[in-house]
Amino acid sequence: MKSPEMPPTEQMRLNTLHALKILDTPPEQRFDRLTRLAKWVFDVPIAVLSLVDKDRQWFKSIQGLDATETPRDISFCGHAILSKDIFVVPDALLDERFADNPLVTSSPNIRFYAGVPLVMPNGEAIGTLCLIDTKPRDLNIDDQQRLVDLAKIAEQELYVLQLGAVDELTMLANRRGFIDQSMRLIGLSRRHYKPVTLIYFDLDCFKEINDQFGHAEGDYALRAFACVLREVFRDSDVIGRLGGDEFAVVSELNGQDVPVVLERFEDTLTTYNGHANRGYKLACSSGAASYEVGEEMNLEHLLERADGCMYKQKNNRRAQSIVN
Repeated sequence: MKSPEMPPTEQMRLNTLHALKILDTPPEQRFDRLTRLAKWVFDVPIAVLSLVDKDRQWFKSIQGLDATETPRDISFCGHAILSKDIFVVPDALLDERFADNPLVTSSPNIRFYAGVPLVMPNGEAIGTLCLIDTKPRDLNIDDQQRLVDLAKIAEQELYVLQLGAVDELTMLANRRGFIDQSMRLIGLSRRHYKPVTLIYFDLDCFKEINDQFGHAEGDYALRAFACVLREVFRDSDVIGRLGGDEFAVVSELNGQDVPVVLERFEDTLTTYNGHANRGYKLACSSGAASYEVGEEMNLEHLLERADGCMYKQKNNRRAQSIVN
């Protein structure tokens, strides 16, 4: 058996997938309709819309099988996302990559597989629409095109999710997505008696980066800053670009833990600057506001308080630079 290789842009691919906030969500009719149609059109026992996560492939929609996910290292879809073209395995028992794969030698006894990568507008393949059969077969050119057409519909549905809630430059939540996701997190935190903290970030001297190095480099700086945020904060946190050079994070942190987290963030940013060699250093001002357990939580008030703290820090730094 041959485990699938990692795409060269794996981290960006994962960022693109995770930004959709679709993993481990309930079934949706718009995706179930596509897999039901694929199962019927191609007369296969199993049709799947899979999303390839770091260590697993997770099924957003599946017909003909009760599983919800399988390990990535034995997945067929992990191989399929390495190409932008349709990936077909006519007989898995005759293919050295899959002949001894446990998905072939035991349930669901895959013999035939055909998958089309689901490619987002930034070029990253986050999963597949695929067909599975327990007997060998092949797809003619017309059938291949039909499967590609269905996959394009799935891509459009995923893009609708992205367009509504994701900043295309950084692949973080946009303002709308940030507010929606933060409200859900605040609701969960209230029900489970957990604290909530909002941290507001504003890049320092971002205009100077654009003026001196150009807007393409400014875009690079924003993407790099977003990557540092992802490295420091957890997948369960809500991370967003609110607009321009302003970012925010909502997390189930209590106020006492904020200085520790911000220190780790500054260390990570310093490490990035030490290796980047872009002709400038990324720096930011930040402010935090917290609600402890039992307090009434309000996202708008958190934003206002954290924003005020951030601007106070930024103004203090400007005053200090003038004195120095």
